[in-house]
Amino acid sequence: MTEIPGAIVPTSSSVDALPYPGRIVKQGEKNRGIVNALQLRLNEVGCGPIDVDGDFGDQTDGAVRLFQLRHPDADGQPLVVDGEVGALTWARLFGTRTVPQVVIAEGLAAAVLDVARSQLDVRESPLGSNRGPEVDEYVRLTGLEPSGQFPWCVCFVFFCFNTAAKKLGKSNPMIKTAGVLDLWNKAGQQGVTRVTLVKAKNNPSLVKPGHIFVIDTGVPGGAGHAGLVEQVAGGKLVTIEGNTNNGGSREGIGVFRRTQRKIADINKGFVDFVS
Repeated sequence: MTEIPGAIVPTSSSVDALPYPGRIVKQGEKNRGIVNALQLRLNEVGCGPIDVDGDFGDQTDGAVRLFQLRHPDADGQPLVVDGEVGALTWARLFGTRTVPQVVIAEGLAAAVLDVARSQLDVRESPLGSNRGPEVDEYVRLTGLEPSGQFPWCVCFVFFCFNTAAKKLGKSNPMIKTAGVLDLWNKAGQQGVTRVTLVKAKNNPSLVKPGHIFVIDTGVPGGAGHAGLVEQVAGGKLVTIEGNTNNGGSREGIGVFRRTQRKIADINKGFVDFVS
């Protein structure tokens, strides 16, 4: 068959639009009903013919890969061609309404995100210096003296939590640190709820507004990047991040909202100080 990047998935279907089962569906899936529906849908969209037998084997794996190769996700971004039906592939096959969508933030989470929004477009001064009036305030709150040497993405998140908690008359529940992986590790040591990448990919509904995403960039010395989850829509995130730029890099120049991060890209996971 000819590969057609961005091909349109037929909208009419004789297959019931099953809700996403809360886990990645892949080879070895034991729920034959789910596999049957998946096989029927793959045949409908022209990625067969494959047997509709409830067995997710090599044949179904190949059909899923063909679908992923031909079709982008709901936002036009390429799907990962891995033969596994996660939230993004499921939404493309059965419709976005079948995957958990936006959750409204409440309580501390809402207050933290309000503070974060108030800081959008804060910039370093001068650009690229890790300094500036607001940036210096973020850094000082974590116990460091601003010098331009410190990445400040976690400092920004701590500022948001600290400011929100004061407004609500509560103690700040976030661990006081400026380190990305230090935050992740200490949260685990102190029994703070963490949603690992595997759990989040299987079930995007576990990720909530107000959670802190944590990425390990693999840089020696434990460097990484972190920010706040503002919205969750299926397998995609809207985030507010400090020390980044519109391209999403760490060590950026300001506070920005990003709309194209995928849960699958958050290779450490999410920390929950708001539940």
